[in-house]
Amino acid sequence: MPRRPTASAATLKGDPRYGNKIVAKFINCLMWEGKKTVAERIFYDAMDIVCTKIRDVDPVQIFETAVANVRPSIEVRSKRVGGANYQVPMQVNRRRQQSLAFRWLITAARDKKGKPMAVRLAAELADAYNNTGAAVTTKENVHRMADANKAFAHFAW
Repeated sequence: MPRRPTASAATLKGDPRYGNKIVAKFINCLMWEGKKTVAERIFYDAMDIVCTKIRDVDPVQIFETAVANVRPSIEVRSKRVGGANYQVPMQVNRRRQQSLAFRWLITAARDKKGKPMAVRLAAELADAYNNTGAAVTTKENVHRMADANKAFAHFAW
């Protein structure tokens, strides 16, 4: 049975500073234990740091480009056929692309140690904007796996 979309997608308001729904969704994903003001402060501090590194570009544009550079277009899914498991490459829908991009950016920032989270997130967003960094490497690994297993694409149904 297909899942229905949650009400949060329709009722989500833009974030306080930029009024952007994608930024608000990212802040919600960044949030831990319901501490939204902490997540907002981390994100806005990170955007301020990124804006000092990358000049003459709108901060929301920097963020959206970084997320777009991390979005996967194809992924592998495990499928059981005749007693064997195959890694079958499949297209990724838009909602999953965005959630994977958010997850990979946040995970890459959290995996770096020794600096405040705002600095780590700013570095990861700047790297993603320039098409480098850990989150972009994760996307490239997923694409490489899908390309390596394209012989099993006929199992995608």
